[in-house]
Amino acid sequence: MRWFSLLAGVVASAAVSAADVAGSRDLEVLPRFPGSQIVAFSEAAEQERIYPQGAIRRISGRLRYEREVAAQGQLTSLTYELPRTHTADDVFTAAREALQAQDAELLYWCQGRDCGSSSLWANAVFDNRILYGSDDQQAYVLMRLAEPRQDSLLALYSITRGNKRAYLHVELLAANAPLADVLPTPATLLRQLRDGGELRLPQQAEPSEAWVTLLARSLNLDSTLRVSLSGVQAEAWRQALVEQRVRAARLELGDTAVEGLRINVLR
Repeated sequence: MRWFSLLAGVVASAAVSAADVAGSRDLEVLPRFPGSQIVAFSEAAEQERIYPQGAIRRISGRLRYEREVAAQGQLTSLTYELPRTHTADDVFTAAREALQAQDAELLYWCQGRDCGSSSLWANAVFDNRILYGSDDQQAYVLMRLAEPRQDSLLALYSITRGNKRAYLHVELLAANAPLADVLPTPATLLRQLRDGGELRLPQQAEPSEAWVTLLARSLNLDSTLRVSLSGVQAEAWRQALVEQRVRAARLELGDTAVEGLRINVLR
C-alpha cells in the first residue's frame, strides 16, 4: 500500500525528534512521518469540540457548514512541520491510509477548495494560525476509530503555507460518553471509491434505509460510475439501490462470500 512504502523507515511510532517542542509525543494510533517535527502540542482532560462535516463558510459573521460532529472528552492536539522532501498531500495520504488500515471509518473528507477557506480552518476550527495557507493546498478528514476505541474521533488537516512550508495537524478526541451513530457524507464515500476503487462496509450486512439512501446519493453524484456489489445480501442491496433511482445497468453482483457489503469500481 502507498502508506506502507511512504512510512518505511519509521523506527518506532514513539520516536521523538530533538527539535520537537518540550513535552510532546506522537499518538499511538498514528506513526510519525519520517523527518517530521512536532512544532505544537497540547493536552486537555476535558474539552468540547465541534468538527465540521462540510465545507466552511462565513455567512453574516457566523460559521456555516452542512453537518457537524460534536463531542466532549480528553483532547490531544499536535502539529507537525513536514520535511521539504515530501508534499503535504503525500504525508496526509500516508496518515489517512495508515488509519484506514486500522479500520478507522471516514466520516468526512475534503481536498483543496472543496474544504472552504483555509483561514477559517486555521483560526475558527483549530485555533492555530500556523495552519493558514493556500485554499488549493489543504486537506481534511474526520475519522472514527475502530473498536475498542469506537468513541474516539481523529481529525487530520494538512496545509502548505505561502512560504512553501507544509504542516499536518492532528487531533484525537476520546469522548467521555458513547458517540451517537454518525454517517459519512455522500461526497466522502464517492471520494473513497474514486481514490481506492473500493468501499468496505463490514457492518452493513443487510440493507438499512439510512445506508441505502446514503449510498444511492453517493453513486448518483457520478452517474458514469459502474460498481459491483459483494456480500451475502448483495442482491438485496442492488434492488434497494435501484428503488432509490440508481440505474440497474450500473450495478453488478460480485462475490457473495464477503463480510457485510463491499463495493468495487468497475474499470
